[in-house]
Amino acid sequence: MKPVAIRCAHDKVVPLGDLRPNPRNPNTHPPDQIELLAKVIKVQGWRNPIVVSRRSGFVVSGHGRLEAAQRLGLQSAPVDFQDFKTEADELAHLLADNRIAELAELDQGLLKDLAEHLQGFEGFDTELTGFSSDEWASLPAGVQAPEDFAPLDENLPTDFHCPKCGYRWSGRPDPVPDDHAPQDQEVRGA
Repeated sequence: MKPVAIRCAHDKVVPLGDLRPNPRNPNTHPPDQIELLAKVIKVQGWRNPIVVSRRSGFVVSGHGRLEAAQRLGLQSAPVDFQDFKTEADELAHLLADNRIAELAELDQGLLKDLAEHLQGFEGFDTELTGFSSDEWASLPAGVQAPEDFAPLDENLPTDFHCPKCGYRWSGRPDPVPDDHAPQDQEVRGA
């Protein structure tokens, strides 16, 4: 395999055999995830280093990247060595590295727009987005109004309801007469 480009900040390139996964890491990486990650690293190069604690010598974040590098048959990987004051700080980072990303929510509208934009690039491999081919195919398509959908008509009757007194009425509210329209005000300094 040809060398993989390193496109991230790092302290040192370290042989994979010298990297020690944290045995207390609760995050597991299924084979499909490792395959996708390996593909991204192979095509785009290293965009994130593996983070190793100077305190313990264990990998703190990047266990999946380490597995992907091993799957690719790489000999070494970029490493960022970081200082942690305590074991608690190190373990908190180990957990937060994946957990905080899990808490993000995808904006389906923006996702749809990006998916449509990326489909415009001839030969683009959609799996480089982290979505499998099946997931990509099931992304929401653009929303189109039905052919028989009536255009917006501002004069359509509208039902109104006063939440305070319960009074109900139908129709368009009357416009404010010109002599009751709010006037621009000036604010003067002291």
